[in-house]
Amino acid sequence: MKQRADLPAPQNERRRPSRLLPQLIKFGAVGAVGVVVNVVVFNSLMLTVFAPKVMQHGPIYATIIATTVAIVTNWVGNRFWAFSAQRQTNTVREGIEFGLVSLAGMGIPLLCLWISHYLLGYRSLLADNISNYVVGLAIGTLFRFALYRWWVYSPERAHSRRAKDARTGLAASPDRRLVGNS
Repeated sequence: MKQRADLPAPQNERRRPSRLLPQLIKFGAVGAVGVVVNVVVFNSLMLTVFAPKVMQHGPIYATIIATTVAIVTNWVGNRFWAFSAQRQTNTVREGIEFGLVSLAGMGIPLLCLWISHYLLGYRSLLADNISNYVVGLAIGTLFRFALYRWWVYSPERAHSRRAKDARTGLAASPDRRLVGNS
């Protein structure tokens, strides 16, 4: 039986609030991998090319590079696992939106690091890690999850995409590209 596009989606297709917890757990697991990548890259850079004795603003540069590597890692994990049911068909648009949220989220630990390192004068590697990965990470995680969940991978956007596809006579093929129904 074919469902009309102007009718609401069946109950089993709607995103219920009960599905938020499993998605949050997956997001946390992807984020944990990203944190490991971030910490390893940051500390590797801080102990080598961006050591404070070598470069004055090393912690800032190391944070930017480490976070960028972690953002790419997290996009892959979130796109293909945590938010796979809501991912967009337009990968470029999704990547840009994800990148914008992630860059804005990068500003949070950077601000925490800057305050700790330059305003408060805590200049040890331990202090840099605490400001970056305890304080900044906690605040940044809440910010990113909210914007990923309700903007980049919005269930409403995914539902409206399916409804639009049904209205225009298009269906998703196995590779998630649109093909015409005949």
